[in-house]
Amino acid sequence: MALDQSFVGRTYPPTAPYEVGREKIREFAEAVGDANPAYVDREAAQRLGHVDVIAPPTFVFAISFKAAGDVVHDPELGLDYSRVVHGDQKFAYTRPVRAGDKLTVTSTIEGIKSLAGNDIIDVRGEVHDEAGEHVVTAWTKLVSRAAEGA
Repeated sequence: MALDQSFVGRTYPPTAPYEVGREKIREFAEAVGDANPAYVDREAAQRLGHVDVIAPPTFVFAISFKAAGDVVHDPELGLDYSRVVHGDQKFAYTRPVRAGDKLTVTSTIEGIKSLAGNDIIDVRGEVHDEAGEHVVTAWTKLVSRAAEGA
């Protein structure tokens, strides 16, 4: 069954703050194989004009995808998460994520469509720091595959 188009534009409350730690940044950089010294060495980051280590660009995915969980688990939306696959991801940064940031994400459903029996949902996550300043916008496309035989 196709998802309800009336959910387009629905915004969910901001998440609890997520405090970005140096160790989490280091672990993420290692996991994605990015050896940029600004991700692990505070002095290297400072030489580039940052106050502390910064995170790789895709680091915010973990935070924004968790926030998108508020959308996908909304019982009123009726999305069958067991059939969901990640379709696409993109980011638009105002500034890098850095160690010490306390970030919140506000998720909004930007689009819902059906294609060949699959439901496609686009979620925009606006990420702000504790001062309320915009850090990054993350767009996530989720595809709920059609049921077998549908």
